[in-house]
Amino acid sequence: MGGGGGRVAAQVASGLVERGHTIRVQTAGMSHLPAREMRDGVEILRARSFRKREDTCSVPEMALYLLTSFFPALRLAHSWRPDVIHAHFAVPTGALAFAISWLTGIPYVLTAHLGDVPGGVPEQTAGLFRLVNPLARILWKGAARTTAVSSFVAGLARKAYALDPIIIRNGVVPPEGKISRPLPAPMAPRLVFVGRLSIQKNPLLAVQAMAQVSDLSWSLDIIGEGPLGDALRAEITRLGLADRVTLHGWLEGGQVAALMARADILLMTSLHEGLPLVGVEALQHGLAILGSAIGGMQDLVQGTAEPANGLLCDLTVEAFVAGLRRILGDPAQLAAMQNASLRLAKNFELSAAVAAYEEVLREASGGA
Repeated sequence: MGGGGGRVAAQVASGLVERGHTIRVQTAGMSHLPAREMRDGVEILRARSFRKREDTCSVPEMALYLLTSFFPALRLAHSWRPDVIHAHFAVPTGALAFAISWLTGIPYVLTAHLGDVPGGVPEQTAGLFRLVNPLARILWKGAARTTAVSSFVAGLARKAYALDPIIIRNGVVPPEGKISRPLPAPMAPRLVFVGRLSIQKNPLLAVQAMAQVSDLSWSLDIIGEGPLGDALRAEITRLGLADRVTLHGWLEGGQVAALMARADILLMTSLHEGLPLVGVEALQHGLAILGSAIGGMQDLVQGTAEPANGLLCDLTVEAFVAGLRRILGDPAQLAAMQNASLRLAKNFELSAAVAAYEEVLREASGGA
């Protein structure tokens, strides 16, 4: 369930199973999903949540998740007696973890992603945090350990709650085989944009910037769907980009990986990010990254003055146009950025993230 945070939670759970642990996940249910399922060695338990979409969740749906999952989670805690509870997202999941921990004495660990800390996605959650922040403070302080997926998210949590979360950056499994990039890069670079077509991901800015470099050779693949889908299609037509931009809609993980393997540049025009998993995947495939100059991208793009593996741009069309011209106009620099991404990718492997979570969970459980 969910976007990048949900994928992170699933990967961490299956990775812990591979290391010999037993994991049960209490999550939101939907009518087309089984109430109980084994996947990658993880037992998944789903309580009906009245959620309408897998990829996003409204505040009322969050509240319904808490109501419908409370008794199933409490029964599981009493009957199974886990050593520790791991709550991905302090809000709302941390409230469930806090309640179960208070009633059973089982310690819990909070992992913050982005939207569950004040300031992460202010246009979506500012009103929510004005209401729930007193409760959120209790949830954070009650946790046996706290973690955050990036230095940016950890900084937001530190500012809001005067805590110092352990930073465990998102990781992925590296592609099979050795990934290498040519020097120089191809003369018609292939860009890829991956994400929900929403205000946060800002896809309209992406195509507007691409339209202003139409004198250069390039192609753009857009993977994802969302509320801005119709507006994006109309903008692509208006800008005359239909022959250079391909809209794929939602794709399975293997299909996304195949497109990334053929791409050269990841284009990210997001307004806010924690540590985007798609960016981590782009590193593993050796893509240069042209992204927004926002906190959550700082861990993925290093060396903005003399770029190492990409460029970070202010959130304007003009800034992204300048970045595009700089990368697309210099094949040798693009190839150098791609190889720098491959070097940086070693810092974002899933095995290291899982090992770090294992250590935190062991400490929280008292070494069980």
